Amino acid sequence: MTALRYEYCPPHPESRLDHVGTYKRTLPVNLDRMYENALDWEHLPHLHGSSFTDILCIDAGNWGWRCEVVDSRGRTSVLELALDRACRRWITRNLEGPSKGAEIWTHVFVTGPSQIDIVIDYFVPDVPAVSREKVGMAYARSYETLYDEDVMMMTERQKMLDRRTDAIVRDDEVVLAIEGDRPLEATLSGRDFYVERLDGEWLAYPQTCPHQMGPLVAGVDDTGTVTCPWHGYVFDVRTGECVSGHTCRFGRLPIVSQDGNQVTLSWASD
Repeated sequence: MTALRYEYCPPHPESRLDHVGTYKRTLPVNLDRMYENALDWEHLPHLHGSSFTDILCIDAGNWGWRCEVVDSRGRTSVLELALDRACRRWITRNLEGPSKGAEIWTHVFVTGPSQIDIVIDYFVPDVPAVSREKVGMAYARSYETLYDEDVMMMTERQKMLDRRTDAIVRDDEVVLAIEGDRPLEATLSGRDFYVERLDGEWLAYPQTCPHQMGPLVAGVDDTGTVTCPWHGYVFDVRTGECVSGHTCRFGRLPIVSQDGNQVTLSWASD
């Protein structure tokens, strides 16, 4: 975590009087990942569980999104994010709920192949002049936490995209030694899998979510499913189907066979 870069300046006579401060930060990501993150309303209650507990999409598209969100204190708001690619910015507006009328303007400046600077201005109406710095600092601290969590997701996704581009398919099968009942890890044809015994049967499922390559965690639950921590997508490891109502599924899954204290992963014959 970097030092909090927050600035409060008394407003210029011709500027908006509800400006309460500016937050600045350098992020180790490219512009594509940043735009992708801004448009990704689904991850809010999953990756940012300390800030949001639920979300309902009202409308979404390449322009941005409008959602009803519930915060960690149980308060409901309607938020709208509008993306302006030409100006490299997006504006988040609070349309209903606490802090109604507040706007958060985020500008992006590309400073390297995988580096951007963000400048975020907070506009909160009806804040007395004496309290603006305190309110702005609270917003900045909140966004510091949100971006700490977002950077992890964006950099991990870029790493997985780079790895997929560079992968060379070589393996037709791989043999693993069984070590108790704990899940095993294997790489087959450039793809990483967990191998686990479920109801006496060995199964393989991917280590990454097919939605946006979030990191699936080893360990199937009692229902035979695994859940992506980024967006909450739930998958049946037996079939590869998404059972949480989303239109994606695991890709091709290898067959797992056991011989003594070894298991073999291989592809089915076409």
